[in-house]
Amino acid sequence: MSQFIRDQYPLKNRKVLVTGVSRRQGIGYAIARQVAAWGATVIIHHFQPHDREQFWGADDLEEVIKGIKAELIDDASLFDISGDFLNPEEPQRVMDEISKTCGHLDALVCNHAMSGSDGALGELTVEMLDKHWAVNARSSILLAQSFANQHDPTLGGGRIIFMSSGQRLGPIHGEMAYVASKGALADLTLTISDQLADQNITVNTVNPGPVDTGYMTKELWENLKPMFPFGRMGQPEDPARLIAWLLTEEAAWITGQIINTEGGFRR
Repeated sequence: MSQFIRDQYPLKNRKVLVTGVSRRQGIGYAIARQVAAWGATVIIHHFQPHDREQFWGADDLEEVIKGIKAELIDDASLFDISGDFLNPEEPQRVMDEISKTCGHLDALVCNHAMSGSDGALGELTVEMLDKHWAVNARSSILLAQSFANQHDPTLGGGRIIFMSSGQRLGPIHGEMAYVASKGALADLTLTISDQLADQNITVNTVNPGPVDTGYMTKELWENLKPMFPFGRMGQPEDPARLIAWLLTEEAAWITGQIINTEGGFRR
């Protein structure tokens, strides 16, 4: 086969863990469906109590799983696991259970995030800061550490994706704890990627930009519309396609990067 012909299923025989997959309007769901459509066996992590605390509420987990299963190719499978990453022991427990159930893991996408319960400078509490650090940053670092510890480079290149929020490109008002935790992941990317390169693992961070995950109202869109040069807001499938590609062999030479996928968003 010519080296210039693309594989129809570039993630076939690969096992991919995507965290924070609990809502059909979420980015995690779009990522899980995309990697499934490209041939991967998919392991999804979810924690519905967090969704129930948000104004959008929790989704039907059975429907979430059904939608991902519909994209699976051939003998690929879907596994799911729940975990509260506020608990410092939970990242290791989740990874241990996945290892026992699914065996060697090829890719980790840290899509989960805590949002809300936040404030601007002057409104912050220790609890706000600690909760966002624990869920958004600490757990992602511990998941990456566990992934690296179990990775066998002879079985192919490993992939780790962190998620950022564009805090380097413009202010995010009223969400200081969130910005601090997501900023930590972005600034750790280069250091972690350098360490793990010897293990044939790439590490990149993706900023998905403003994505409509169910919170958009008609009034809010009218205010934001001039900031989107293509005349639409980001959809979950937009960052999902980039992230899925970063997990393939085509992206094996890309590591240590913070990649923005914002459709030219004008701040």
